Parts: sequence; C-alpha cells; structure tokens
Amino acid sequence: MREALIVWGGWSGHEPERCAGIVRAMLEEEGFEVHIEDTLEAFAHPRVGAMSLVVPIVTASKIEKHQLDGLSRAVRSGVGLAGFHGGMCDAFREATEYQFMCGGQWVAHPGNIIDYRVNILRRDDPVMQGIEDFDYRSEQYYMHVDPSNEVLATTTFSGAHAPWIQGVVMPVVWKRRHGEGRVFYSSLGHVAAEFDVPQMRTILQRGMLWAAR
Repeated sequence: MREALIVWGGWSGHEPERCAGIVRAMLEEEGFEVHIEDTLEAFAHPRVGAMSLVVPIVTASKIEKHQLDGLSRAVRSGVGLAGFHGGMCDAFREATEYQFMCGGQWVAHPGNIIDYRVNILRRDDPVMQGIEDFDYRSEQYYMHVDPSNEVLATTTFSGAHAPWIQGVVMPVVWKRRHGEGRVFYSSLGHVAAEFDVPQMRTILQRGMLWAAR
C-alpha cells in the first residue's frame, strides 16, 4: 500500500488542521495509508524516505536544518511532494533550499480576497484534462517562480489593486522535478471551504497522484 505523510502547522488563518483532514480523506479514497503529524520533526524521521508522497500544510514557520535535510533528501531520492496555497509555497521563508525544491515562493496577494480567473494552459496534461478556464474567489497569489516549472494554469493580474503589475501573467498550477522526485503545486486553497470548488479539488487530487507516481 502506498503511504503518504501530511504535516500541518504554522499560521492558523489557513486552517491547516481542517485542510489536513480533507486531504487525508482524499488520499484515503485513492488507497493511501495516510500519516498526519503536527511537528516538523516528521520530516527528519527515517520513515519519510519510504513515503510515496509528502504534503506540507505549514504556512510561514521556521524549519531546522536537519528537518529540511530529511525532506530534501527524501524528495531527491524519489518521494513525491505536493501541496497548495501558502501551506506549501509560503512555508519556511528563510529556507532557500526549500524554495528551490518547491519551485516558487509567495510574495503578495493584492486586494486580498478578490474575484479572478484561472486560465488552463496545458489542456493536454492529465492533471488538467476536462477542466476549462474558471472564475475563482480567493487570494490571487503573486509569486516568485522558478523558470524550470512546467506551468499548467495561470492567472492575469488586472492592476486594480496594484497598477504596476497590470497584465502580469502568473503561474497558478505547476509541476516539476527535484532529483528523482516529482513536485506539484497549486496556489488555490486559502481556507478549507475552497475544497468545495470542484476545479480546485480535482486539480489538487490529480496533482498529488501524479507526484506520488
């Protein structure tokens, strides 16, 4: 049986514990044995290297070197890494090695909760098949992103809340490799209620399965 590790914590505004429970149910539906931890020491445990997938749901916070080394080593050896919103790409802001692995880092969400549109870039990709462009209400993430990412969906900033970024096309969903590991990210999912949006849930579920091989 494939095993997955979910580690939650950090800023409570992203409802990490509730989101961890939802993700756990999604993975169990796919036949995973799921382990949930609320301590970053889980990344340093030897068993992390035996996982098929790791899902971090930890906004901000600080990761210790031995914890990051354990996670990075596991992904480089072939363990999948997948996550969403600030739980993955606004975690451990001082850890550039972590950002190198994830492929991006949040820097702003102009206007906070707003209406915006998600545009599907790679309709041929199995993660995005059957999903059309859709409207979304949440934080529209402005990110620093790795040019090696394989971008699957984007959003365009209107400039209404920050005129100097009008027309900027920003990746929303991507996948990449880190060593032998597959890495997947979606910036959708500010709070647990957003899992009720079918496109958000489907994209994340498929992305996690892709990362876990």
